[in-house]
Amino acid sequence: MPNTMHAKDAVSASLAECYVTINGHRYNFMQAINLEANFEKTKVEIAILGQTGKGNKATGWKGTGSATFYHNTSIFRNLMYRFKNTSEEMYFDIQVTNEDPTSSVGRQTVILKDCNIDGGILTKFDAGGETLDESMDFTFEDFEIPEKFTQLSGM
Repeated sequence: MPNTMHAKDAVSASLAECYVTINGHRYNFMQAINLEANFEKTKVEIAILGQTGKGNKATGWKGTGSATFYHNTSIFRNLMYRFKNTSEEMYFDIQVTNEDPTSSVGRQTVILKDCNIDGGILTKFDAGGETLDESMDFTFEDFEIPEKFTQLSGM
């Protein structure tokens, strides 16, 4: 009988915690609807004598992310306002923990370090809408994984 994943081990998409730490203040970012952070290797093409194809060599990486959240907090607008008035960049950390108590994989925590927003919405309304939300793109310069999922049996 082949080893297969049990359905209960798929981690529920909504069972997460998200915290944002800005200038020493830690916020429970409960307004978040979704967040995704990406790690992308930067590469250069390498010409190789005697081959018609080129190789690829990693030279570094960059971190990018996006989040959508309900339009009911001003913490990121405050960062934009501060930048407008002082040109001072404010970096912050985002901590995300995924934990589904029905799954045997346990919990994973990732901390995105030195995040910096690309921009954001200052104000909005929608006369025909139900709730207001907003999206934000950001970059990050480092990350930690202090808690990792447990490897599933059979892997």
